Amino acid sequence: MADVDLNLLVVLDALLTEGSVTGAAERLHLSAPATSRALGRLRRTLGDPILVRAGRTMVPTPAAIALRSEVRGLVEQARGVLRRTGEVDLATCERTFAIRANDALICQLGPGLVAAARAQAPHVRLRFLAEGEEDVQPLRDGVIDLDLGVIDDLGPEIEVEPLWQEGTALIAAPGHPIARGRMTLRRLAALPHLAISRRGRSHGPLDELLAAQGLSREVVAVVPTPTAAMHLVLATELVCLVNRDFGEFAARACGVRLLSVPGDLPVKWMSQAWHPRLTADPAHRWLREQVRRLRAGR
Repeated sequence: MADVDLNLLVVLDALLTEGSVTGAAERLHLSAPATSRALGRLRRTLGDPILVRAGRTMVPTPAAIALRSEVRGLVEQARGVLRRTGEVDLATCERTFAIRANDALICQLGPGLVAAARAQAPHVRLRFLAEGEEDVQPLRDGVIDLDLGVIDDLGPEIEVEPLWQEGTALIAAPGHPIARGRMTLRRLAALPHLAISRRGRSHGPLDELLAAQGLSREVVAVVPTPTAAMHLVLATELVCLVNRDFGEFAARACGVRLLSVPGDLPVKWMSQAWHPRLTADPAHRWLREQVRRLRAGR
């Protein structure tokens, strides 16, 4: 195999993950010209353009898409072979961890994770990715290293670790009338509401709780993220249901009023999930432990 440059597999993996020469270069800590030259060698070796221009972006060819999972697996296996099991020198470890989480969890855990990385693993980079579809494929392909949030059953292939139970609370602007007097479901139903949903849904557990009492509410706006809800609540008369932990964060950060909701609303489990190939990876174990530590020390 003297004529085969296995480093090209690493470059190909980065190109297919980032979808651009610039992004791959940053991921690999290489210059853009060096990465572009490697792409040229890959094109000649594979007899395929790999990435082609589509407007202002680049998209992978069908042949490249077919190779993506296999290339990712080979690169991860090679890294596993070259890594000494059970040991990691955090001071010199160079890794990029892609963490999928909603912006509420990024607000809550992000500062602590960044501080831990800078103090203990200064060459580790954290890439926080927004939630999309709850899909197992990015974990399988190695596009996502750690998934944080309310995680449904992803099948036996994925490791899921429940971390804590999350309740629900109401946020409102400072001085909102709902903060004066006794909170009741009837008072709550009479207010204009803001809902949080990536898919634009306005109906949720609160509507079922209200319906059981013969009540209903008016949802006048829906936003995709908790931080958007926080800012909109501060500027309007709307009230919004959020996870209690995020509500506590919003109260500290922006001064919103945090109120309890009468009645029983579902409690959610917050978890972290990863692919089993990373279970024994010492650097990934360190990352998972930081998440546990931050939650335990809240």
